[in-house]
Amino acid sequence: MTFKDRNEAADRLAERLSSYRGQHPLVLAIPRGAVPMAQRIAKALQGEVDVVLVRKLGAPFNPEFAIGSVDESGWTYIGDYAVSAGATPDYIELEKTRQMETMRQRRAQYTPIRPPIDPAGRIVIVVDDGLATGSTMISALHALKAKAPAKLICAVPVAPPDTIDKVARYCDEVVCLETPFDFRAVGQFYRHFPQVEDEEVIEILKHAV
Repeated sequence: MTFKDRNEAADRLAERLSSYRGQHPLVLAIPRGAVPMAQRIAKALQGEVDVVLVRKLGAPFNPEFAIGSVDESGWTYIGDYAVSAGATPDYIELEKTRQMETMRQRRAQYTPIRPPIDPAGRIVIVVDDGLATGSTMISALHALKAKAPAKLICAVPVAPPDTIDKVARYCDEVVCLETPFDFRAVGQFYRHFPQVEDEEVIEILKHAV
């Protein structure tokens, strides 16, 4: 199964999440690719849209491969394969510091005149355009669980089955449209998968509340 683009994936997710329409859900995107998707889902469900900031911790010599992730509070998730990927404790600490600085910069960029929307007591739907290792989603869910949402949902178009099993431990519900075994990268499941730029994210969030 492939999606035409992120819009099609978002519309299909919104359909699967239709039971939450009218309950004013808070739809949170993991930037940047998922932000236009979250906006589309929030509109369909009559909810609000915002971002949850988490960053993957890239492997030594292969920054695209996530060995773990970190949230805005500094909590880190480290995959059990991190050592075999060459990550020492010193390397992890340095990478964590770098990624937390990126999050501070992005928070200042994305929502400069308001704080993040409070998820306490809300139905919270966390959206990404797909999961590979699931590291960033796990950090996002962990950060949000601590803020006492009424219900915490992970919603993604595609992810491998073992990743879904890992992520499910950190939320109340997982909605995933496709769980292929031949998973190599999120982009392989989209015919059109352009990069989402900061400017688009800023524009969406400017009108979010």
